[in-house]
Amino acid sequence: MPKHKVTLKDRYTQHEGRIHLRGSQAMVRLLLTQRLRDQAAGLNTAGFVSGYRGSPMTAIDEELWRAGNLLDEHHVKFWPGTNEHLAMTSVWGTQQTNYYNDSNYDGVYGMWYGKGPGLDQSLDALRQGNWHGADRNGGVLVCAGDDPNMTSTINNYASELLFEDLYMPVLYPADIQEVLDMGLYGWALSRFCGAWVGYKLLPETIETSASVDGDINRVQVVTPAFEFPPEGVNAFLKDSVYLQENRIRNFRLPAAVEFARANRLNYISHPSPSPRIGIVCMGKTWRDVRQALVDLGISEQQAADLGITILKIAMPFPIDIQTYREFADGLEEVLVIEEKRDQIENGVRAACYDLPSERRPRLVGRKDEQGRPLVDNAKPVTADEIALVIAARIAHFHDSDWIKARVKRLAGGKERATRLPALSMQRLPYFCSGCPHNTSTKLPEGSRGLGGVGCHYMVTWMDRETYTFCQMGGEGITWIGQEPFVKTGHIFQNLGDGTYFHSGSHTIRAAITAGINITYKILYNDAVAMTGGQAVDGTLTVDQITRQVRNEGVQRIAVVTDEPEKYSSGDNFASGTTVHHRKELDSLQQEMREVKGVSVLVYDQTCASEKRRRRKRGLYPDPPKRYFINDRVCEGCGDCGVASNCTSIQPLETDFGRKRQIDQSSCNKDYSCVEGFCPSFVTVHGGQLRKMSGLSKSEFSHESEKLPQPRLPAFPESGSYTLMVTGVGGTGVVTIGALLGMAAHIDDLGVSIVDQLGFAQKGGPVVTHVRLAREQDMIHASRINNGAAEVLLACDMLVAGGDKVLESLDPSKTRAIINTEENFTGDFTRDKDLAYPADNVLARLKASTRQEDTDFFNASRVAVKLLGDSLGANLLLTGFAWQRGMIPISEESLLRAIELNGVAVDWNQEAFRWGRRLAHEPKMVEKLLRPEEAAQALVFTPTTARDWMEKFSAELVEYQDRGYAERYNTLVDKVIQVENGIPGARGELAIATAKSAYKLMAYKDEYEVARLYSAPEFLKKLREQFDGDYTLGFNLAPPIIAPKDKTTGKPTKVQFGPWMLKAFGLLAKFKFLRGSKLDPFGYFEERRMERGLIEKYFETMELLLRELDSDNHALAVEIAELPMAIRGYGHVKHENVQQATAKLEALLAEWPVIKQDLAA
Repeated sequence: MPKHKVTLKDRYTQHEGRIHLRGSQAMVRLLLTQRLRDQAAGLNTAGFVSGYRGSPMTAIDEELWRAGNLLDEHHVKFWPGTNEHLAMTSVWGTQQTNYYNDSNYDGVYGMWYGKGPGLDQSLDALRQGNWHGADRNGGVLVCAGDDPNMTSTINNYASELLFEDLYMPVLYPADIQEVLDMGLYGWALSRFCGAWVGYKLLPETIETSASVDGDINRVQVVTPAFEFPPEGVNAFLKDSVYLQENRIRNFRLPAAVEFARANRLNYISHPSPSPRIGIVCMGKTWRDVRQALVDLGISEQQAADLGITILKIAMPFPIDIQTYREFADGLEEVLVIEEKRDQIENGVRAACYDLPSERRPRLVGRKDEQGRPLVDNAKPVTADEIALVIAARIAHFHDSDWIKARVKRLAGGKERATRLPALSMQRLPYFCSGCPHNTSTKLPEGSRGLGGVGCHYMVTWMDRETYTFCQMGGEGITWIGQEPFVKTGHIFQNLGDGTYFHSGSHTIRAAITAGINITYKILYNDAVAMTGGQAVDGTLTVDQITRQVRNEGVQRIAVVTDEPEKYSSGDNFASGTTVHHRKELDSLQQEMREVKGVSVLVYDQTCASEKRRRRKRGLYPDPPKRYFINDRVCEGCGDCGVASNCTSIQPLETDFGRKRQIDQSSCNKDYSCVEGFCPSFVTVHGGQLRKMSGLSKSEFSHESEKLPQPRLPAFPESGSYTLMVTGVGGTGVVTIGALLGMAAHIDDLGVSIVDQLGFAQKGGPVVTHVRLAREQDMIHASRINNGAAEVLLACDMLVAGGDKVLESLDPSKTRAIINTEENFTGDFTRDKDLAYPADNVLARLKASTRQEDTDFFNASRVAVKLLGDSLGANLLLTGFAWQRGMIPISEESLLRAIELNGVAVDWNQEAFRWGRRLAHEPKMVEKLLRPEEAAQALVFTPTTARDWMEKFSAELVEYQDRGYAERYNTLVDKVIQVENGIPGARGELAIATAKSAYKLMAYKDEYEVARLYSAPEFLKKLREQFDGDYTLGFNLAPPIIAPKDKTTGKPTKVQFGPWMLKAFGLLAKFKFLRGSKLDPFGYFEERRMERGLIEKYFETMELLLRELDSDNHALAVEIAELPMAIRGYGHVKHENVQQATAKLEALLAEWPVIKQDLAA
């Protein structure tokens, strides 16, 4: 049962007791709390915060906006910086409010936030601001989002030595509680010593949520005695730049050390009555050390008895020599554990230098006493790596069976991985379904492009002749240094509107002055998409961009959009600007690459993810139009994927080969897939997606009350209970972690949730680490380490089957619920025959989990059937796991957490309850699903060549007539008879012939497309997916009348109305004309080619059968299978025929008789 009532406002308005919040929300609370504490101390202060988003600091601005009126009530001003440099400069201004005796406040405390590379961008302003100093009632926190392990960024980043170089004190909080506490200490320190304070944050502290103590008075700042110079050390108006360095070195930094000592920022967290080995660590690594000791079976009391003591560092700079020396004095060894840089180790070495030799400990850290690597910074420094180091360092005086077992498991990780089946597929971040980048990043043949930051970085792995990237504000400038020395005369540069506003406009100015030939493609997608869909930090419109670049000197400007009609009224574009539909992009780019100098193409289309968000809130038009693929007409050529690059196009395996289907749950209605040259796309105007009509809501609620309550798992005596949730970025996986975290908080449990944001949210691999405990202090490391996962909730099995996740599983204890949906990666858009490694993934998961407590089922399919949307699968799995007794949180709290989340509350709660029902009584759910499935004709999947022949022969009778089918049967029969006489053959050639001959003979001409559309099966499948009042449109490119593309000369499609169904029915009746002199379509080149392919295939098979033996059997099978690659319509099919013909010639050249003839 829930322990207390919770509201979302608690995170900011509750001033005592426990609260639940994310790291980004802790930053907001910190700003509010400082104002309240200052008021209580008699100070009238205000707060100011500015910065620029970027992983892992992606959500701070969003949380500040959401705080709304609370900021005003607490006198906190938020200015989302245009860029990091200007944001830092604005923070500098907050420390100057008392220069002119006109301030409305006693002081203004400032906060800057940004990612690590953003800190680099702002160094000039930061150096100047810090040297001038902080106001005595103000203070500055410089919050840098580091990522030493590259969990959400493209660089390993550690800022502490950069802050040290700037003579700035550095604070490094270990968890969210310390984000709040150390932040208050940070402003107090800044005020006291006059310096700006560097604040080091990681994904483990900023992209994490936890339950913390909300008492705003828990931090009691002690102000030490210190002798300052007469003028003080705080910022003042008439300061001399020549005196600032002396003031920093001789007063500010020593004062910071005194402050740290007075407030015990660096302290012995684990004392020992007889210390012999000391461990020094800070921030995240301190928590990892605690986890490592637990994993080694060493309790805090046992550690003290063994002589293990730990010095926790919160302020690594300036170095607290005295504290370091007092800790090290008399120890046998000091082990320093830190991440990327050796800041603490250098400090401890300096502290130990003057100790007498008999009291000077052995110092190890990055290397051991023999100079060998110890705490290796070439890889992540995790609790597991630390456990191996500690076990090795204490082995000479302590060992146990528990330690030996743990070390053996950790050391054998690579060996275990080699015993598992390899994975042929990896989930990489990709453009969202319907993303404008899918089209905007295309290049004309023969051109080259440069990537950019954010979403534009992803194009560099999409085979689009786009390579390399640069920092924000450097787009295209590398070309200045390349162009004079290379043969290429022009390039395209991708640039987002957010980056353009940030600093990209300067790069266009530089490119103009350099006189280089370059086309900037500015994607105006109305959002800063990579970091959460925030608005650009200022006013920016398409016409404004055209005028700005024209004023800079750009002569050729074009606007490309998916809605050119919206500009028909004549917007205020720069003179000479042309407007084009996105269909014209290729020809337009061919023109622009010939322009001398700088040209600009503005691609205007709203971010797909932002469209989805706004539509959910009713803030963006949601056209009542979808597309449906008639799989019988579809050839599986993949041209729709080439045209759209869209991940909502998924494979559909059928007896007629691999086809395509649209994942309606993820479709963002970009509609570019219909540009693929194929008549299988049907427009559905109106209506809605069909849901199953199983139980009514009242019946469901009544039935769910009868479900038995499961026995929830018990918490361990020490440490935490762990769950891992895996999924695809952007599909609601992070929401599951958020719901579990809030529900655990409502139950008054200790909780830590680590999410994976940044690039991963763009269709990449997302892993959420959930730790639950009876008390918050029983949670140490935030991420789940090797073999520690109690439960795996695999919303995506490909991510779950990856090496990193499997390391955390233990086949002796990990229970798992696994969604078996084969969710293909973005690579499928470019590889039409991409195979999903389902067998290997499942084998890896079965070998890594406790099989008797692991369930596999297609939760996505069930969610679509029951809830109408595959996104319901995540909560359905959660309900399933809860009913199986895998989640130690009350149902009432889980449902309350869903309610607090405020998004589709009833629907999400229903998804959770359906999961419970499925876990309790799977057969009942199957019974509910069966009425829909029973309406589908049973599909017989052939296994032998004769099975295939019978199936396809019947199809050919419908296609043409019985005589046509008999010709097919004669060929396949002959192959079966000849192959039966080949030793070792198992029918492979006959099966290949049965499939390929049918593929060629059942070519989809006008009569066949008409027959497949007029067949009852088409409308039945349509009704199974759509409901309500809808009309149909058919997207076709009829011969002769289809318009031609101006650039390529290829035919394009036209949409015809619902009357085409009757036309199809009529046309299908004339199939008897096929191939005759009266066949008007038979004279087209494509039809003659198709008939020629049939004859060629029959001749080829006769040739093969005459010489077939065991030695050439495999080659014959390869030749016989070639027609299966001939797919598509029109020019797409023609290209495939050319490739297949070339391959046929190469293979026939290896056929014994032909090879001899060629040799002769």
